[in-house]
Amino acid sequence: MSRQGQYHEINFDGLIGPSHNYSGLSLGNIASANNAGAVSAPRRAALQGLGKMRRMMALGLPQGLLLPHHRPDAGWLRGLGFAGDDDAVLRAAWRQEPALLRNAFSASAMWTANAATVSPAPDTADARCHFTVANLSTMLHRSIEHEQTLRQLRLAFADERYFAVHAALPAGLGDEGAANFMRLGPSHGVRGLELFVHGERVAGAAFPARQHRAASAAVARLHGLADPALVRQNDAAIAAGAFHNDVVAVANEQVLFTHEQAFADREAVHRMVMERVPGAVIVEAPAARIGLDLAIRSYLFNSQLVTLPEGGMALILPHEAREAPEVWAWLEEVREGDNPITRLEVVDVRESMRNGGGPACLRLRVAVSAEAHAAIDPRFLLDEKVCDRIEAVIEREWPERIAPDDLGEPDLWHRCRSARAALLDVLRFAPGEL
Repeated sequence: MSRQGQYHEINFDGLIGPSHNYSGLSLGNIASANNAGAVSAPRRAALQGLGKMRRMMALGLPQGLLLPHHRPDAGWLRGLGFAGDDDAVLRAAWRQEPALLRNAFSASAMWTANAATVSPAPDTADARCHFTVANLSTMLHRSIEHEQTLRQLRLAFADERYFAVHAALPAGLGDEGAANFMRLGPSHGVRGLELFVHGERVAGAAFPARQHRAASAAVARLHGLADPALVRQNDAAIAAGAFHNDVVAVANEQVLFTHEQAFADREAVHRMVMERVPGAVIVEAPAARIGLDLAIRSYLFNSQLVTLPEGGMALILPHEAREAPEVWAWLEEVREGDNPITRLEVVDVRESMRNGGGPACLRLRVAVSAEAHAAIDPRFLLDEKVCDRIEAVIEREWPERIAPDDLGEPDLWHRCRSARAALLDVLRFAPGEL
């Protein structure tokens, strides 16, 4: 298969589901822990996420969508020994093991940076775009996602001339998807350097390293990569709350945008990037100016770094970065400096941020040729009319608020089911297809 042709990136954002709540399930995710037990706003959250997607399209960038998972997941609970119809299962779980029901209610699949690792066709042995669904086995609430994610990706990218979608790795190999992965190259359409960032188990560490080196190596083999780079995340970053590497570094084409303390061996990573990526540019925030705690609190590096149609790159940043004076002052210097980043775009994703995921967490980036783009199931691709239909469903069906005790209410269970069904119907998915 030819590797030639014009390539571009499509961001597939996860639409925030009707069960969005703050149960504080994610160990090591400081924002999630700090907001545990608060009242969430699923409708506002979904509209904020959709607004970000619209903003990307307004910049001239193609935009895709991944759908909320079925929640609460009574089928998963049934596998844990609860019996009866769905309501009976949920009622028994809430009475006997409420923590399990909270896990079954999680809307965390909205963070599609964790959905899979994606290698574009120019990098792979068979010149197809490869996906490996993440098993997310470190966290119980996320470990139940991979089967539904696999169904969506195999439906969206079903054309085997252009795509190969691999099932999740065994649970013993912790794999968190593209949140611990970066690709650099002169453009999306030529072979690039794929960096897989893993952590190490450290005795006495407060938080776990979620991405295992063996998992990264396995994904690289499945994708047929000739020379991937396996690099270690800085233990200090994990300890500070950078539960995924995309909280301290992001890359796009030839630019690595990173914190000084992102990698265990900073000098080796920088040297490799400069040697293997023609025209590489490293934009680094010095720790003395932007400490890890500030970088993580503002989600500075959990921004999307995208190439604009007119040239140059834009950082898609959360309001929290704009509201931190030290961060914004440094960003303005970056924008005026000698590098491709020419635009700073601020988006409001506060509801996602309160659960520990910013703009970059909400999207899975997929670089494709024009031919491969045309082969994607169009139901997963957005335009303004589709966004209008989705917005109408959100306004009508999504709960306005969810308090912690609401998770035990049958009315909420039924509303979450009916809201998702209404969304699938308006997007023309057949019953049972997803």
